[in-house]
Order: sequence, then structure tokens, then C-alpha cells
Amino acid sequence: MNRKVIVFQVVFVFLSFFSLNAAKQLIHIECSDISLILRQEDNLKISIVYFGNKFEGTDALLTKSYQRRPDNEEEFSPALYPAYGGRYYMEPVLKVSLPNGVETCDFIIDSIVQPHAGSTGISRTVLILKDKKYPLKVDVVLDAYTAENVITQKIKVRNYFAAPIVLERFYASYMPVFADQYFLTQFNGTWANEMQCNEILLTQGTRVIESKKGVRTTQSENPSFMLSLDTEAQPDRGEIILGSLAWSGNYKINFELDEFNSLNILAGINPYASSYKLESMKSFTTPQMIWTYSNTGYGRASRNLHDWARNYVLRNGNQVGKVVLNSWEGAYFSFDEKTIKNMIDNAAEMGVETFVLDDGWFGNDYPRNSDRQGLGDWQVNKKKLPKGIDDLAAYAVSKGLKFGIWIEPEMVNPQSNLAKEKPEWIVKSPGREITTLRNQWVLDLTNPDVQDFVSGVFKNTVSLSSDISYIKWDANRYIESFGSSYLPEDKQSHFWIEYVHGLYSVYERIVKAFPDIEIQLCASGGGRLEYGALPFHNEFWASDNTDPFTRIFIQYATNIIYPPKATASHVSISPNHQTGNSSSIKFRFDVAMMGRLGLELQPEDLTEKELGFLKTSIKKYKELRHITHLGDWFPLKSPYASDKYTATQFVTKDKSEALFFSYSLDYHGRTWMPNFVLQGLDPNKTYKVTEINVLDKYYFWGTTKTFTGAYLMKVGVNLNLLLRGESCVLHLQEQPTPVF
Repeated sequence: MNRKVIVFQVVFVFLSFFSLNAAKQLIHIECSDISLILRQEDNLKISIVYFGNKFEGTDALLTKSYQRRPDNEEEFSPALYPAYGGRYYMEPVLKVSLPNGVETCDFIIDSIVQPHAGSTGISRTVLILKDKKYPLKVDVVLDAYTAENVITQKIKVRNYFAAPIVLERFYASYMPVFADQYFLTQFNGTWANEMQCNEILLTQGTRVIESKKGVRTTQSENPSFMLSLDTEAQPDRGEIILGSLAWSGNYKINFELDEFNSLNILAGINPYASSYKLESMKSFTTPQMIWTYSNTGYGRASRNLHDWARNYVLRNGNQVGKVVLNSWEGAYFSFDEKTIKNMIDNAAEMGVETFVLDDGWFGNDYPRNSDRQGLGDWQVNKKKLPKGIDDLAAYAVSKGLKFGIWIEPEMVNPQSNLAKEKPEWIVKSPGREITTLRNQWVLDLTNPDVQDFVSGVFKNTVSLSSDISYIKWDANRYIESFGSSYLPEDKQSHFWIEYVHGLYSVYERIVKAFPDIEIQLCASGGGRLEYGALPFHNEFWASDNTDPFTRIFIQYATNIIYPPKATASHVSISPNHQTGNSSSIKFRFDVAMMGRLGLELQPEDLTEKELGFLKTSIKKYKELRHITHLGDWFPLKSPYASDKYTATQFVTKDKSEALFFSYSLDYHGRTWMPNFVLQGLDPNKTYKVTEINVLDKYYFWGTTKTFTGAYLMKVGVNLNLLLRGESCVLHLQEQPTPVF
């Protein structure tokens, strides 16, 4: 998370050490509206007895009874951290092989540390569990983010044996859930179609969300989920649990529905090919699992995560993002200084604030004129750019723009000087052929020398010009047939974990050395979109697909978990380069406006009408972006619904302004006028409603009229959206109360 959370620079006013005895007592992990309640049992075990909205009368949980096994009288209450051993027969959160050949654990509470008060908005509770017989301890660390209604959990396993132990399972978190039915939404897809909502009704057995790719692990599945209890997920009603794992490597999330109809959720590092030898007197810490809850639909739960991400995760999370023109779809690999300077001129004319030079600027012996060579040789291409990067960056600044540049420092082309000079740096299985994806290999970040090289690529690139203020960090392949020349033979199974630790080490060095450089998170689009990498970045690229019809679906699902403020969304040319679909400049702009607005095109390919529209609309966007970047997100109507309309709303925290977006995704006939009931407004305020981004016609009959918040939230707005690709954006602004 944010550095203040990773390092946890929190000073508690008082600490409470629970009095441990063989009597039941409750342990409250509380936010403003939600709570996780644990219970110390008579036998010193710790159980999870409640997760949901806060309520009065929690003392009754002391006597809450769970179903008994049919063959004995023991309680079968859900443990806080159910390790393998005793009567536990499901997938264990922890499975350890001890030096004496013992394969089981039996944990009881050793001590509990919990704050009385603090000034940071974060309350940390640490429950230290100890094995009843052997020298092994587990710290369960729970952080409650009070205002944001988010609770995170991570685990530290500590080995006090005189010899190593082997960790075979080491999940970060376990959560038991009790309902009649469980509707799971997972976010899956592929390149150019990431983060698609897929909801299923869970049945008895195990459903798994996982990745074994090592890098670019979120392209096809995301380590996040939405769980709706007893009914299909709705944005404004019903019980919802959102979960997200903060880890950039292999992950696994288990949903095991048992014979008692209880759902058991485990989340953490994927144990696949990752048995971990933990040396004597050493500890192992898992990534964080993030939890939030709502009993009023997933919109509320999403807003919890957005607030938390802005306040504790993203770099400069409470600042608005700048309008970007990225060169990729406008130039690809084919450009020279004149091409780029013309793009900068046009960007400045339209009101763009940052110009980003994408792939293709480096390599001399192996010039980067395609993706087939040059990656790893980070010298400016003298033929394309004889005056260097500083000349372009200074030119951008002279036009009133900031300047950014693309890198992919974790990867290398076989056709490069780096690959030929440092073959021991390549991830490979000894004696096996090294497979390529996108004509490239992966560098071994378990190796400290490679970590130095990767951080050096960032440092050296930034040093090309003092005017560079933005880096787009890409990663365009995943790992196959792993192996490390650096790790010893008996620790090759550490590779998947140590690669991520190496990546985080590089990230930490970079953000410490360059606190003012903006960094975009990219991995062939949304291939590394998760809360482990996000703390080192200002924003993310959700997909290489810039088609607005596809982006509506990608961004809607993405923003259920991740904040719109950080969702880079660019206007591209029509027909779209990925899909071939055509759309109006208004529709493309209206979709991109819901995130961090940017452009991904050659301005010279636009018509005069389109250029004029962009200039006017970018100016208006700058006036209003505080609403979408810092306000509350209300998903009014999902694009996944059957009637092919979608609507989203943003409201400022003080409810003085709002932006409403609606899109028609198909033809609806000449007589249909969709009606959308708004949310999140103050019913007692009066709002002027103005349609913006108007190109050829208005879609709302009431533009420039005033309505009460109560009217807008009871009656709503009906729009003349009939054709596929029509859209409407409304700006709501509070009006002064008349004085009589």
C-alpha cells in the first residue's frame, strides 16, 4: 500500500494487551460502519464470528453456537487462520512441514495487541498465535481503515526451530461467509478485453481464481472478486463483499462451499511450484488481502475501495490527473523528430497537458523499429532522434506541456546487445529452450544485479532530460518454463515469490529517488492491475483496446474494484485500430471522460470539426475533472444488463456537483426514451442540469433547467438516446437557495 502503510508510520496513543485466559471474549476490528468480530474460545482458539455492518448487542456473539459434527459434540466454529491439522479437512490457510517430519499445526492465542486510539485513521490489531507444542508462531495483522470501511489482513510466519521449515501453503487471509446462496462475480478476459464481469451461482465444491504466469498475471483473471449474498449483485441493494489481493505474482483465491452450505474463502500467493524453505529464526510475510462490505449494493462497497485507494494506495491519489497524448496509436514505431514535434504542436493547441513518447525511441545496433529487436538496449536511436530526447522534452515544455516516455525494463529481445552480453540474466530452465512471447524474454529479478540494471534503466532514462516528468512502465509477456541462474538449486521453488520481491525492491528504490515523476502502470494493457503494484504508480492503463464500445465494459468492471481517477482512458481514431469499429468523436470522448482523459492518436488524422470538438471539450473536462477523479462513483446501470443501455454518475463529496454519463450500446427504436434515476444527491438542494460535450444535437430536453435533488432521485432524467453509439453527459451544479 502507500509507503505510510507499508512502513506503517503510525503512532498509537495507547496499546491494549488483551488479558488471556480460558474464558470467551470478543475482539472487535472496527471501521465507521463495518466490523469484523473475532472470539477467543475457551480452548484459546480464535474464531471469526461476524463480518458486516456494525450493530448493537454484539455480546450475544459470545454464546453463538455453530453446527456440530454428527459424530461428536465439538463446536465447528470457523478459525481465524485454519492451518492444516486437528479436525480441519478443507483447503488449509497454512500447511507446514516441520523439521521433525510433523505435517500438522495446532495454533492457540499467545497474545493480542490492539490500539485504544490513534490519529491516522488506521487501527492495527495483531493476534500472535503459537503452536501448542512446537516453536512456530503466526502473526495475524489486521488493519482497519476507519473512514473508508476497509479491513486488510496479512500474515507473518516465524520459525523458531533450529532448522528450516517448509511452507507448502501460506495464504494471506481466510473469510467464512454464511448465506443461503452465493453469487460470485469474477473479472476475467484476455488481451484487449480485460476485466469482464462473469457472475455465477456457487454450488458445493471449490471454485478457484488463480494465475500461474508470474508476470502480467491479471490479463486473463484479476485477483479480485465480488460476492453477493442470496441474490444476484446489484449496484444499489443487497449484501456485497468485495475482496482484492495485493500481489503482483502468482495468486490463488479459493471459494469452497462445504457440506454445511458455508462458504470458505482463502486468498494469497499461489502455492503452485512455490514451496518455501524458511530458515531458522527467520520470518515470511504474505501480501495483504483487502476486504470491504456493503448491505446497499456494490456501489457503496466500490466507493469504500476508491476512497481507500486515493487516501492510502495511489501516489498523489487526491490530485486530479493530467490530460495526456500518447504517441503509440498515432505513430507506432515509425516516427522522427518532425513527427513527434508536430504531434506536440497539435497537443498543445487542443489543451493537452502531457505528451508521452511511446515505444520505438531506443536501440542503435538493433534499432527498435519493431517489437522484434532492441529491447534491453536503452540508448537513444540516433537515426530517428539525432538531437536526443532532451530536445523533444524541452520542445514540449516550451509549448506548455509536460513530457513523458515509455520503458519496458524487465524484458529483453533475443536480438539485443543485452541478451548477448548477459545470458545468465534471462529467466530459463537449464537445458531447455527459452520460449519467446512478443519476441522477448524476461529478466531474472530474483538477481540483485538485474534489480540494479532495471532501476538503472529508469534512472538513466529520466536523466536523458531534466524535463521528463512521466514514465509509462510496460511489461509485455508472462513467464514460461521458469528457472533462475542466481537462486541455488534447492531454492528454485522460491523463484515466483522472489521475482515479485525483486520487483517491489526496484519500485521502492525508484519512488524514493524520484518522488515527483508520475508513473503509469501498464502490462500489455491491464496485465498488472492489482493493489500490490498500484502503490508505486499514479495511474494504470486498463487495456490496449481503446474502442469505446469495449472500454465501457472494461472500465465499468475495473471501477468496481479500482478507482476511476487512476483509470487512463484515451480517445483514439475511428475506425478503431483494435476492433475496426467506428464511432463518433463525441462518443469516444464521453467514454474517455469517465477516467483520466487522454488521447491515443495522430491529431493530423482528425477533421477540423473533430479538432474543434476536442479543444472545446478538453477545456470543459479540465473544469469538471475534480468530480470524476475525487468524487463518489455511482454505477446506475450496468452495461452487462440486457437492454443495452448503461449509465454512471459521479458526485462530489459535498454533493454540490455531479456528472451523469449515459450510453446507448444498440439500436432501440424510434419510440423508446430510457429513464435513469440518479443517486447520491442532496434531496433538499436544487441543481442546474446542463448537457455538455454537445456535437450535433441535444439528448436531454431539460438542459439548463433546474431540478431538486429529490426530483432527480425519484423521477430521474429521460433521454432521447435511440441509436447505437449515442451518448449524453449532464453536469449538475448546486444553485443558491433563494432568500425571501
